[in-house]
Amino acid sequence: MVLQENSDGNNVCINYHGFAYCFAKAGTFLNNPKACYCIFQAFYRRNCTELHELLVNFVVCQLFALLTAVWFRLYLHPSKTSTFVRHFVATLLGFYFALFCFGWYALHFVFQSGITYTIMILAGAEHMHKYCFVVALGYLSLCQVTRVYIFDYGMYSADFTGPMMIITQKITSLAFEIHDGLARKDEQLTPSQRRLAVRRMPSLLEYFSYNCNFMGILVGPTSSYKDYIAFIEGTAYHSKYSETNGKENGKYKQSEPSPKMEVIHKLAVCAISLLVYLTVSKSFSVERNVDDAFIASTPFYTRVIYLYLSMLTTRPKYYFAWTLADAINNAAGFGFNGYNKDGTPRWDLVSNIRIANIEFATSFKTFLDNWNIQTALWLKRVCYERCPYNPTAATFLLSAIWHGVYPGYYLTFLTGIVMTKTARAPRQIRDKPTENSLHQEHLQGGLVGNNSHSATDNNSNQKRKAT
Repeated sequence: MVLQENSDGNNVCINYHGFAYCFAKAGTFLNNPKACYCIFQAFYRRNCTELHELLVNFVVCQLFALLTAVWFRLYLHPSKTSTFVRHFVATLLGFYFALFCFGWYALHFVFQSGITYTIMILAGAEHMHKYCFVVALGYLSLCQVTRVYIFDYGMYSADFTGPMMIITQKITSLAFEIHDGLARKDEQLTPSQRRLAVRRMPSLLEYFSYNCNFMGILVGPTSSYKDYIAFIEGTAYHSKYSETNGKENGKYKQSEPSPKMEVIHKLAVCAISLLVYLTVSKSFSVERNVDDAFIASTPFYTRVIYLYLSMLTTRPKYYFAWTLADAINNAAGFGFNGYNKDGTPRWDLVSNIRIANIEFATSFKTFLDNWNIQTALWLKRVCYERCPYNPTAATFLLSAIWHGVYPGYYLTFLTGIVMTKTARAPRQIRDKPTENSLHQEHLQGGLVGNNSHSATDNNSNQKRKAT
């Protein structure tokens, strides 16, 4: 990102790949619409050296998406318009945001979705899940290899493979869900698979709407196809008017719950996370961990402490991005997950993090259970529950491949296999499980065994000793 100021001090220009966004330094919004950006000018001028050029586009798009989500819920409510219009508008806006942030690289999203939809049609329900899994993940890996090792992007930050990672999750999840619904018998499915099974092929518009809607095109999170369709059709509330104990909550089922307070709460978390990141992270730069001068002049124990602090101050960046994405989905009306025992609505269906549980985690497993929750659920559903041999290792390997081609990913996740198995051993000895509970543990535990998705998943997980 290049910042330039004219000699008269009237304009600040942010040049991004040949496009100039000029923001008036003075004036009112009514006299000059561009002056609305002035509220961000002091922020940009003070922190422009730290801000990634993608962050500028990301924040602008996500804030606009938040306003659009409110409009979408109020004026394109299922009671006021057809599902076709909701699908079409959500898809069109998603493509617009993708083009704004990534330019013509956004065509990769269309191509990846288009080719896998063709495979679904031609391959049939019996084999589509295998072909779609290989093609979607292979195309993602090809783009990652091309971006990292063939083209010299240097500091180039508009990483179009980020949204492709989410789209890959959605493509593979849907392929497995259609396979479960059309090619397998109910008695062959787990309760979760039975609940998520898709019994018909989606239309092309439904497919693109699910993959590329404006609420999740930039950072997701992923969700099940049935949950998304229920949101579009306005039926998401019908099956969830119950308390967590399974009893019908008649007091709160008469009106559709409002996400307003939940959105305000999550936006407050976003503001705090961004403030902490911008003020503290520069004092504990992650890059300093590999600086030769720092390594040569600093004792080992000090470097370990610094590594911990630098990771601690980097996490708010992810808290900001994922919580903002969650707020956008909630503002559109997506994310309702039933009611608590006291009748308060839950809006955590597509939440990706539980910050308090992360910061106060007492084990490696607890940390994983609350970090990038929707990705963990995806790994569980497409790999861990279905892999016939060593599902823990296979799940970590898939996670490394999905994340990218940098060697550090493979080192991290392969190390995770050892850490998970090591942490599991003393718990198994302590609990002295029976043969039957060991079998349940093998099916349910591992990297992602305790992540909740809905009230049904939560009740099921509480009955199992997942590891």
